[in-house]
Amino acid sequence: RALRLAGGRSRCEGRVELEQDGTWGTVCDDGWDIPDADVVCRQLRCGRAVRAPGNAAFGRGHGPILRDEVGCEGHEWDLWECPAALEHDCSHKEDAGVVCSEHQEWRLSGGRDGCAGRVEVFFRGVWSTVCNSTWYETEATVLCRTLGCGDALQRPSFGHTLPGKMVYLCGSLQPSLAHCRWTFNKSAPCYQSWAAGVICNGTGS
Repeated sequence: RALRLAGGRSRCEGRVELEQDGTWGTVCDDGWDIPDADVVCRQLRCGRAVRAPGNAAFGRGHGPILRDEVGCEGHEWDLWECPAALEHDCSHKEDAGVVCSEHQEWRLSGGRDGCAGRVEVFFRGVWSTVCNSTWYETEATVLCRTLGCGDALQRPSFGHTLPGKMVYLCGSLQPSLAHCRWTFNKSAPCYQSWAAGVICNGTGS
């Protein structure tokens, strides 16, 4: 009865996939809504649901379509507990997805293109800056690669202009900054620090 999200930019965003008898399958978007997505987010310890997109927003899955007309009330602890139709008339172009509040996405602002500038993270519904107190080569490289911008060339500093502050500490090259250790809105690691920036060696679209 495993559950995962696929095709997203972090483990807390993506196409909903369930495992049944050793095979991974998807959920049809008929009747798919925020209470259903809330159960998924809570089950994955990803907070609450921000969006519940359908129409294969995170790409088409493979394998069987295991659930249709899912009808969670939102308080269930497991998607399998929710009433659902076992028969379906769906195809994978109707695969259901979720975006949870613990999902993080990143952008670089104020630079010459999308591969240079001040690091900003979208988290819990707001854009925030990243403190450079632990912004080293590893963290900068993880971000450049996540953005499809190659590797980190430089790490310029900027002033903080956004309300929230995030700190990342990556012990090694992780798939994204969300997989590293992070702290949000704690003043101590950010005290008197600047906002992190990066110039990657690739160019963005």
